[in-house]
Amino acid sequence: MIGPIATTRLVPEGLSAAEAARRAARDGANIVPRRPPTPWWRRVVRQLRDPLILVLLVAAALTVATGDWPDTAVIVLVVVVNTAVGVSQELRAQQAISALERLTAPTARVVRDHRQLQIPASEVVVGDVEVLGEGDIVAADASVVDAAALLLDESALTGEALPADKAVAGDSDLSAGTVVVKGRGVAVVTAIGAASATGRIAGLLDRRTGPTPLQRRLVDIGRLLAAVTVVLCVVVFALGLVRHQPLELMLVTAISLAVAAVPESLPAVVTLGLALGARRMAAHRALVRTLPAVETLGSVTVLATDKTGTLTEGRMVVGEVWTPPAAGVTTGPVAARGVPAAERRGPKDPAVAELLSAAVLCNDAEFADPAADGDAVLGDPTETALLRAAADSGIDERHLRARCPRVSELPFDSDRKRMTTVHRLPDGRYRVVCKGAPEVMIRSGLVDADPALRTDTLDRAALFAGQGYRVLAVATADRAEPPGEDPERGLRLLGLVAIVDPPRASAAATVAACRRAGIRPVVITGDHPGTAAAVAVDLGILADGADVVDARRASEAELRSAAVFARATPARKLDIIDALRADGQIVAMIGDGVNDGPALHRADIGVAMGRRGTEVARQAADLVLADDNLDTLVVAVEEGRRVYANIRRFLIYGLSGGATEIAVMLFGPLFGLALPLLAGQILWVNLLTHGLTGVALGGEPAEPAIMRRRPRPPTQSILGSGLWQRIPRIALILCVVTLGVAIWAHHTDRPWQTMAFFTLAATQLGVAFGSRTRPWSTANPLLLVTIAVSFGLQIAAVYLPPLQRLLETEALSGPDLLLVSALSVLGYGAVRLDRLLHPGTRVTSRHGRGQELLA
Repeated sequence: MIGPIATTRLVPEGLSAAEAARRAARDGANIVPRRPPTPWWRRVVRQLRDPLILVLLVAAALTVATGDWPDTAVIVLVVVVNTAVGVSQELRAQQAISALERLTAPTARVVRDHRQLQIPASEVVVGDVEVLGEGDIVAADASVVDAAALLLDESALTGEALPADKAVAGDSDLSAGTVVVKGRGVAVVTAIGAASATGRIAGLLDRRTGPTPLQRRLVDIGRLLAAVTVVLCVVVFALGLVRHQPLELMLVTAISLAVAAVPESLPAVVTLGLALGARRMAAHRALVRTLPAVETLGSVTVLATDKTGTLTEGRMVVGEVWTPPAAGVTTGPVAARGVPAAERRGPKDPAVAELLSAAVLCNDAEFADPAADGDAVLGDPTETALLRAAADSGIDERHLRARCPRVSELPFDSDRKRMTTVHRLPDGRYRVVCKGAPEVMIRSGLVDADPALRTDTLDRAALFAGQGYRVLAVATADRAEPPGEDPERGLRLLGLVAIVDPPRASAAATVAACRRAGIRPVVITGDHPGTAAAVAVDLGILADGADVVDARRASEAELRSAAVFARATPARKLDIIDALRADGQIVAMIGDGVNDGPALHRADIGVAMGRRGTEVARQAADLVLADDNLDTLVVAVEEGRRVYANIRRFLIYGLSGGATEIAVMLFGPLFGLALPLLAGQILWVNLLTHGLTGVALGGEPAEPAIMRRRPRPPTQSILGSGLWQRIPRIALILCVVTLGVAIWAHHTDRPWQTMAFFTLAATQLGVAFGSRTRPWSTANPLLLVTIAVSFGLQIAAVYLPPLQRLLETEALSGPDLLLVSALSVLGYGAVRLDRLLHPGTRVTSRHGRGQELLA
């Protein structure tokens, strides 16, 4: 009679409490190295270092020097709000990440002073004796000294989907963060914290090199605006002195124009757009750690992703079964997933029923809660897959095991590559059930079969393996008497079971959406090439028959161009990310494991899984998917593109208005208008147009076709794709209208300066209305409200005595007011006509098709 294998190895007695305390003081806590928390003042300084904010601070200093306190207050308010929103978003995201970490904080069972204790994993020290059972997380690197059928899930560390067998005589090294899925063991801790495998990988994390794409583009525009500001101050000041204008008046006017040239609302537009994007993503359970990360996803050209637990569910399921021809060939899915238990029916093929029933008997997995309808299963991933498949096919596991109780077993181990159990049948006979690797069971002669069946079985197993499945053979034999010491003889083959870690339900849709958006998906996994290829083909990432690249031997050219990498180590993942970035790509990396941490940190944007993700992955990422839902990525990409499009929309609006004001001041004197606008009037127009109205423009919804366009080229300026040409075209129309009204009013003895002042503001508000995504819709009602309020304030500036004295305006007659108000339509027409005549710059894709970029 066979029976359970018992261990006779001596278990170490463990450390004393005093020795453990001494070692803890010497080596420190068992904590993965992480970046120290950023103090609040450093976060504030980081926000104030933005080039546009620096330009605004200089403008504020100039307004203080001239005593222009109202405009100083406006600029300071913009800076304060922008900084507060950015810092508060970072703090909220960090608090959410910390909450996830507390939920997943592990504990450990150790032997100290001759008794078992459960302590926080952070208190484990080198030399501790750790006791491991199913479901335990290994607290530190350790060496196995005792084991019984010990299997560990090392996917977070290696990317391998299948559990690894650990034995004292074989591979006895355990790594921190891995999970015991089956069996039990005792191990002595050899390394903790930074010295552990997890800590060494975390040590690869370094500061991200360089700013985000949006930050780089805003640096460029900030420098340009700073240069323009200086030039304008000098030119306008010099021209005024040449025309013998008072020195103080021209100094104030030059500073006012300089302030007008800087769209001080741009930082607020950027921050508001990013904050709204972060809020929308939070509603989809995505936590944005820094605001620029929202836009970065919109810039992504390559989406690099881990496989196990990211593209796949991270759990094994039965995908195919095959029974020998003598029993009637059956191949295909076992049962539809998600069918309620009350509606399930047993398999129509008796051969499949017999195979799955045997797989239930030769199985150590069990349902954690029988009322959970077959989803809560504990045990080895392969065995849980068999149990779920049987339940989905209508087999009652508890009833079957009660009718056929197990009387003895030979557990699975890495040498035998099979497991055998013996059960007593209701009629008093005994049934031997064996499951294991097909090549072992067929070629070793355990199964009685003719040569044709042997060949057919091995061919079918090879076919399944080539499709990325893990294949098990199941065989059985009935005995009249209890089997002796060698029960694994004369078995009858029941068939093959093909098990796979299936793709997530949302993965295929996510990949398809990224492809439509011109984003190239790349799989980087530590798993087997065949498994990686099968998943990549299923998801449309890899063409059927295309090669998977072994990351360990990939050339520089392959690092930049390959679609799927297998056997990738953490360091090699870094090489792939670096090669893609050096090729000019904007790279997003998605992962959940410790081995993904360095790549997540090095990529332009790292995305980590919240539930399945490890602490190292979450700390390295910019975006955390709290519910592991890949659909959120599509939402995030759309949000990023929407934010960027709105920033460009505001630049068209703000810079064209500023250019108009400058042109009016420069060319007005040529037509007899000595000083077309006063300094206070310039600042007032700037406040109305670039203030609340400009900020509201940043809340425009995304255009319908935004996810069917290619990503903008990484090297493209924020003023690229025709935007810089659009600004002077619109400014030209607004300048002609404003100067035309002023010249006509001047020659007809009307209050020409007031009419020019009103026309300038009204036409710019018309530009704001025409810049909308859908001009005549009710989307973004805040913009409609701010345009109406700004227009009302402009009327008040002409008729209210306090504002008349402040701005030196005169009341207009009814016909004159109607005329200058109606001219606002020309601002709307200028934008819409320009979009019609110049719809955007078309570029040629790699496939030779022209596509319009975001304009």
